[in-house]
Amino acid sequence: MPKKEDAKELKERIAKKIKQDSHPLLNPKLTFSQKASDSLTKWMGSWTFILIFIILMIAWIWLNGYYLAKALSGIPFDPFPYILLNLVLSTLAAIQAPIILMSQNRESQKDRIRSEYDYAVNRKAEKEIEEIQKQLDRIERHISKKK
Repeated sequence: MPKKEDAKELKERIAKKIKQDSHPLLNPKLTFSQKASDSLTKWMGSWTFILIFIILMIAWIWLNGYYLAKALSGIPFDPFPYILLNLVLSTLAAIQAPIILMSQNRESQKDRIRSEYDYAVNRKAEKEIEEIQKQLDRIERHISKKK
């Protein structure tokens, strides 16, 4: 029965082999714009961004709707229906869409490469298993002849 140390060493060797066999196109050198789009997409898809965004919307509406108009008796810089806020939100959406699409395109490219690589590895494993099966059949025939 194998020892725990042997099993651990075997796992480490397998993990090392898997790392060596990983496809080089899955970890390419990214350009500055690709890194920026990935990090922006990651940040814009977080709860932190959503909460900050909600707080800013509430602050904008409160500042223009109540504080400047009522408390200070001043003229709000963006009175209701908040046309400037609408412009800011539209601009933000127009900027976010292509950034998210760039990141998604790169992820789909990685997925396609990963799928092709997995298929190639599976085909190789299938061929190796067939070869092992042939060897086992030869051994079985050899043993049955000796009996």
